[in-house]
Amino acid sequence: MELTHYLNGAHVSGTSGRFGDVFNPATGEVQAKVPLASTEEVNKAVDIAAAAQPAWAAVNPQRRARVMMKFVDLLNRDMDKLAEALSREHGKTFPDAKGDVQRGLEVVEYCIAAPQMLKGEFTDSAGPGIDMYSMKQPLGVTAGITPFNFPAMIPMWMFAPAIVCGNAFILKPSERDPSVPLMLAELMEEAGLPKGILQVVNGDKESVDALLEHPVVQSIGFVGSTPIAEYIYGKGCSNGKRVQCFGGAKNHMIIMPDADLDQAADALIGAGYGAAGERCMAISVAVPVGEETADRLIEKLVPRIEKLKVGPYTAGDDVDYGPVVTAAAKQNILGLVQSGIDQGAELVVDGRDFSLQGYEDGFFVGPHLFDRVTPDMDIYKKEIFGPVLSTVRAGSYEEAINLAIDHEYGNGTAIFTRDGDTARDFANRINIGMVGINVPIPVPLAYHTFGGWKKSVFGDLNQHGPDAFKFYTRTKTVTSRWPSGIKEGGEFNFKPME
Repeated sequence: MELTHYLNGAHVSGTSGRFGDVFNPATGEVQAKVPLASTEEVNKAVDIAAAAQPAWAAVNPQRRARVMMKFVDLLNRDMDKLAEALSREHGKTFPDAKGDVQRGLEVVEYCIAAPQMLKGEFTDSAGPGIDMYSMKQPLGVTAGITPFNFPAMIPMWMFAPAIVCGNAFILKPSERDPSVPLMLAELMEEAGLPKGILQVVNGDKESVDALLEHPVVQSIGFVGSTPIAEYIYGKGCSNGKRVQCFGGAKNHMIIMPDADLDQAADALIGAGYGAAGERCMAISVAVPVGEETADRLIEKLVPRIEKLKVGPYTAGDDVDYGPVVTAAAKQNILGLVQSGIDQGAELVVDGRDFSLQGYEDGFFVGPHLFDRVTPDMDIYKKEIFGPVLSTVRAGSYEEAINLAIDHEYGNGTAIFTRDGDTARDFANRINIGMVGINVPIPVPLAYHTFGGWKKSVFGDLNQHGPDAFKFYTRTKTVTSRWPSGIKEGGEFNFKPME
């Protein structure tokens, strides 16, 4: 099967002659070929977008919001179809895939508030006969580069606010699971979006660089690894673009001695192993405070981990998580696991030899649990992006919080405690963008903003919520004065402005 690009309202075959493999992660088989766009193909998409965007920007915000209303209806109608396609290419379980679509849908729902969010400000009589007002206007042609791990959610986090603000949007999705973004583009046009406003260009570094270098593209959004985020941010800014890049993570969960350890253990199972750990908000480091807390936590975690069911999404609700996305991802995870062993961590649960009958060639990785991990180890410093949980024992609350404070990543964190003073202190002092208190994966809802700190983010504005409307618009401020008229002899004589 050969996939396509989506340009000007139609599926278009690639012309570069270059293709990437799209695997079925459960079987290891190539199920499709995706075209990798040339610079010329990207330029064509930009030309189409630039021609279509002015007319779309002239549509009033309420009518643009109505397209989003219809899009929400279509997403609900096709939820199962989208989730099945997502699971087939990504490998995540069917319920997890539906959650991927749902969290994107919620941002689309928020975008229905565009008429309110795009209102400017007005000052009457700022001076003698002078009024002052501001307008929020679209940027023009915008673009987004999205990752494999959320092929529905993150594209919608980008293109929905961009488009409702009056921009055209070019989406460069991950070449590992490109089918759902193509389906979303079809649904947007079914919802009433004009042709050329949302286009999907599949590709690799050549297409990314073409977007970064094209003078008509006004903004770039990115989610992925920190090294690539730094590259895109630097190159995009040097080319005069507005850039928003989200990178890697190493999320800590602190477990205080007074915490409900059953609740904490259940939270770690979902947050550490859900979606095979392929989430930027996954908890990959558990930090129990005190030896007794650590021993009790490990005792509760082991049987829960050993009961995890790993398998293909076709097994239905009987599976806790599926395969990782590619063979290379699997090898990277197992390589880091081996480094943990070599560097002296205690491997309490060993998933290296996991194999599933009938799916021996699939990219499955069994669950792993490390204890007595130290901050100098690679499994602590690096983002593993797999079903591996590391336990770092802390002697005190101060030692525990400083682990998270000192780490180079600052995406998300959590604390489990019954003590309000401790929780409040943690929330105030931690230098991390998203904080959970007895909540393991603190992803904000659509009407707040999503974003980390430190090397997890490059740029000034977060994703979705009010920040999205700021990112995808520029403010124009108008100072207006009309000369006053004085009636003399039945006529108006207008005084010139002084």
